[in-house]
Amino acid sequence: MNEEARERALRLLDKRDYSRKMLLDKLTEKGVAPADAEEVTDWLCSLGVVDDVRYAGLVVRHYAAKGYGERRIRDELYRRGIDKELWDEALEEMPGQDGALDAFLRGRLRGKTDPDSLRRAAAAAQRRGYGWQEVRQALERLEREEET
Repeated sequence: MNEEARERALRLLDKRDYSRKMLLDKLTEKGVAPADAEEVTDWLCSLGVVDDVRYAGLVVRHYAAKGYGERRIRDELYRRGIDKELWDEALEEMPGQDGALDAFLRGRLRGKTDPDSLRRAAAAAQRRGYGWQEVRQALERLEREEET
């Protein structure tokens, strides 16, 4: 095993977590030969240092805590090179998003309920990865809150 590639991989992992694909890409970007990068990454995976299952759960929890919806989180998992087979298991760890979506919409609306404000807030929520049905239900919940 290439000693330089191994040391470079360990330095990278010391700073942050990586998926298998991200580590491979980063190592080759840093000048490690693709075959050496593959060997070192496989070695780290066999030791459990690089674990895509754990990493996928980390990504899901991180973005859910920031208030992003499932669609946006799926985009992140894809961008980070996590196998699609692992997505559903990781997404099961995602806490309920109703509270996060409601808080996001409250912040966007700031008490305004005119059609333009509602449309802009709904569009912003959809960009954050929430589906139209989720947004509609959240707007209905907020409307009921205002009535009471």
